[in-house]
Amino acid sequence: MDEFLHDHPTKPRTQDEMDKVINRLKRVEGQVRGIQKMVEDDRYCMDILVQISAIQSALKNVGFSVTERHLNHCVSDAIRQGDGKEAIEELMSVMKQFSK
Repeated sequence: MDEFLHDHPTKPRTQDEMDKVINRLKRVEGQVRGIQKMVEDDRYCMDILVQISAIQSALKNVGFSVTERHLNHCVSDAIRQGDGKEAIEELMSVMKQFSK
């Protein structure tokens, strides 16, 4: 499946939902800058690797949060409208990429 069912959420995100995701991403951005500084300062490899792991975990959590919202709104709406099979296939396609 190369084409997504929608180009926007079926239920617009609330400002609070957007703020939470954006704040998490800004923290990740700060962590990435921190790693860049660690490399520039020639810090110990293990310290850098621990920070990379923390970033991967943070991004994964953002992904889980977005996935949960997608399931609760977009997929459940698609199921109610009779498009559940397509919505589930679409989600599974992305989840396979997410888990690599």
